[in-house]
Amino acid sequence: MTSPGKISPQDLESVITRGVSEIISRDEFIRMLQSGKKLRLKMGFDPSRPDIHLGHVVGLRKLRQLQDLGHHVVLIVGDWTAQIGDPSGQSATRTMLTHEQVLENAESYLRQFFKVVDKDRAEVIYQSEWFGKFGLANVLELTGMFTVAQFLQRADFAARFADQKPIAITELLYPLLQAYDSVAIEADVEFGGTDQMFNLLVGRELQGMMGQTPQQCFLMPILVGTDGVQKMSKSLDNYVAVDEAPIDMYGKLMSVSDDQIMSYFEYLTDVPMEELAAITNDLKDNALNPMEPKKRLAWDVTSQFHHKDAADGAQAHFERVVQNGDVPTDIPEMSVAELRSQGVVENNEVRVDDLMLAAGLAPSKAQVKRLLAQGAVERTSLDGEPQPVTGGDAGYLLQPGDVLKVGKRRFVRLTDS
Repeated sequence: MTSPGKISPQDLESVITRGVSEIISRDEFIRMLQSGKKLRLKMGFDPSRPDIHLGHVVGLRKLRQLQDLGHHVVLIVGDWTAQIGDPSGQSATRTMLTHEQVLENAESYLRQFFKVVDKDRAEVIYQSEWFGKFGLANVLELTGMFTVAQFLQRADFAARFADQKPIAITELLYPLLQAYDSVAIEADVEFGGTDQMFNLLVGRELQGMMGQTPQQCFLMPILVGTDGVQKMSKSLDNYVAVDEAPIDMYGKLMSVSDDQIMSYFEYLTDVPMEELAAITNDLKDNALNPMEPKKRLAWDVTSQFHHKDAADGAQAHFERVVQNGDVPTDIPEMSVAELRSQGVVENNEVRVDDLMLAAGLAPSKAQVKRLLAQGAVERTSLDGEPQPVTGGDAGYLLQPGDVLKVGKRRFVRLTDS
């Protein structure tokens, strides 16, 4: 392993430019990299949900790159801040979680984090190690270092204040708690998305107030979701989860909009930047069909989280089912007998919406309606061609042998038994 400080010009360039939005302060960070000191790299996470997606992976890959250069990763489990919920970018106060929910989610989070970050070169610390000992005097001392006016400079808080929307006192505390984490572990560098800039800068300022060398703030770009418009988010259903099955992961990546292909390559793969520049030029000159680099991207990312054979299989499935329109031979099945126990069978037939919900092809009736309205649902009978199921057909009765297709990759066959 390369010793800290012994960094080549090529490695340095990659660290400070690839998949990076901003470094505060860039010059200081470079000096620290070249100093020979093993840096303490902080990334905090709030396990408010049990899983992570590729948007989180952007920062994790940068941590792994610096691990490989000899530096030390400290993962802070926000078992206190997760109960509040990060207010960054939020237009309303989040519902608070119980400590038990947070700990359960944290176990799942860490398992997925260590698919990218090397567990043997990382330290995991729970906030409760210091906040569990905090008393009222500590809280008053911490809050006395900043003003409400400073915190209302945040765009999200300012917008909510202007719209007379409530801002909980706990939300104002959130940046302070995250900042104190940096003091508690004496972080040299903290990593976060661009939407975390305010919180990271509070940490930098608080360290200086408490006699420590202020941390460097390493801001990662926000990964746009598969819709090509908004930040990748599970709540927006435009995400690719780290735990996706190979076929689903590959298929979702193939749905990435053409104008986002190159940012995904830069943030999520190790394909050299020179090669990415050549692909960009070929796409710009219409010398390359976007389908080809997109397939390469989907294969590369899928192989990172699964094995190469799984990525090969996922690509073959995509080409057979999506590109050629074939119905896969190994699609999931649900029997009339199984559904009868749920009370959704009428004369040996099942409504489209009931089958979609029972088979997990949609999480709610509202999502069923959206999918039908988008024309994303098809049915195929034993002796017929695929037929679209539109918004007014939610109650269409399916018979055993019928196949329901949702989107380009999800199928279910209704059977007798």
